[in-house]
Amino acid sequence: MSEPWMPDELLHAGPEHLDPAFVAGFDRKQGYPDPADDIDALRERGVGADATVVDLGAGTGRFALAAADAFRRVIAVDVSPAMLRVIEERVAEAGLAQVETARAGFLSYDHDGPPVDAVHTRHALHQLPDLWKTMALERIAAVLRPGGVLRLRDLIYDFAPSEAPAVFSAWMAGAATDPSAGYTAEDYAEHIRTEHSTYRWLLEPMLDAAGFDIVHVAYEARLFGTYTCVKR
Repeated sequence: MSEPWMPDELLHAGPEHLDPAFVAGFDRKQGYPDPADDIDALRERGVGADATVVDLGAGTGRFALAAADAFRRVIAVDVSPAMLRVIEERVAEAGLAQVETARAGFLSYDHDGPPVDAVHTRHALHQLPDLWKTMALERIAAVLRPGGVLRLRDLIYDFAPSEAPAVFSAWMAGAATDPSAGYTAEDYAEHIRTEHSTYRWLLEPMLDAAGFDIVHVAYEARLFGTYTCVKR
């Protein structure tokens, strides 16, 4: 999509994700998330060993590299050259010919080939305001085959607006104190101020409007939502 009113996704990525020094410590700051649950969720919905899976907002490739052991083709998509460089180095080191990379975002990824079996995205959709989230979800649906699976994890607000001060205070109270070892209260505050996490009661109608049925949902601390959705 190249209309003049379209946003520059690189500007929404967050400057830290473009910084090689930040990217070098990204996995540690994220707490080395284990993608096994996401891969299991795809398998449980019938995504088999011969599947093609797209990872949107792939980061340093933790999901993509693990998924390469489970699925025939994995396409790791990210707007950040620094992130893609890490993925490509890890792919080459591991000899994973089944992993491809593409520099693009939710609104600019153009899939080459038949519809895919699954799309995974973790902590990336919040980088877009809600208008663009709806377009991103429709574009994801267009990439998937009927019955294809979307596995979505993100920072999503599962509370009423009036509860925000209490929920955010509790969240910040449990933040890391060392910015190299995790996200600090300052990081959380910056996310709230400058990024575009939305409410659960806004996101779920977006998923429905884009053509998805939600088959499983779980929340942690009223802040982190995990969705398994199937394209109608």
